[in-house]
Amino acid sequence: MMSGKHFKAHEVSCCIKYFIFGFNIIFWFLGIAFLGIGLWAWSEKGVLSNISSITDLGENSFLLKFFSVFLGIIFFLELTAGVLAFVFKDWIKDQLNFFINNNIRAYRDDIDLQNLIDFTQEYWECCGAFGADDWNLNIYFNCTDSNPSREKCGVPFSCCTKDPAEDVINTQCGYDIRAKADSEQQSFIYIKGCVPQFEKWLQDNLTVVAGIFIGIALLQIFGICLAQNLVSDIEAVRESCLFT
Repeated sequence: MMSGKHFKAHEVSCCIKYFIFGFNIIFWFLGIAFLGIGLWAWSEKGVLSNISSITDLGENSFLLKFFSVFLGIIFFLELTAGVLAFVFKDWIKDQLNFFINNNIRAYRDDIDLQNLIDFTQEYWECCGAFGADDWNLNIYFNCTDSNPSREKCGVPFSCCTKDPAEDVINTQCGYDIRAKADSEQQSFIYIKGCVPQFEKWLQDNLTVVAGIFIGIALLQIFGICLAQNLVSDIEAVRESCLFT
C-alpha cells in the first residue's frame, strides 16, 4: 500500500507509437529493400485487421526490439555495401558489363527483358554495354555472313537518336546501321555504351544519390531510436503496474 503518497504512473507515448507506425509505412513505400520491415509491421501489429490495436498498452516489446535490431542490421549491411562498392568499383563495372551483355544475348527471348534494355538505352542515350558493336553478341543483330536475319548488322530502335518531329517510332531505324562507317553511325545512333553513360549519370547526380542514401540512413537511425524509446516506455509502465 502506498497511502498518503501520490504515485505518478508512467505512460506510453502515443506520439512515439504513431511515429513508428508512420515510419514503417514510409519505409514500406521506399522499395524492396524495406518491404520486409513494412510487411512485418503491418502483420505483427495487426494493422490490417484492427487499426486501433497499435494503441494497446499490451504491446509486444520483443517485436519492437526485433524491429530495432533488424533495422540496425540493414543499416550495417547498407554501410558495408557502400564501402565495398567504392573499393571494388572496377569489379562492379565488370559485373555490370557482364549483366548487360548477357541481356543483349537474350534480347529477343523475353519481352520484359527487351523492354528493360530499350528503356535503359533510351534513358541513358546509349547502345550496348560499351558500344553498338556489343550487339554482335545477339544472333539476330550480329554481322556474320551466316546470319539470315533482316536485323543483321543492325541495332534495336532504342539505340537510334530521336527526331523530335517524329510522332511515330521507327522500329527499323537501326537496320544495317553498323555496316556503315563509324563517322556515319553517330548521325543515326548513340555511340556511347551504357556502362560509361551510367558512370557519367552517377557523377552528374552524385549529390542527389548521396543525399538519398544519407536520408535513408538517418530515417533508419531515427526508427531505431523511436523503437528503443517506446520499449523503455512500455517497460516503465509494466514496472509501475507492479507497485499499484
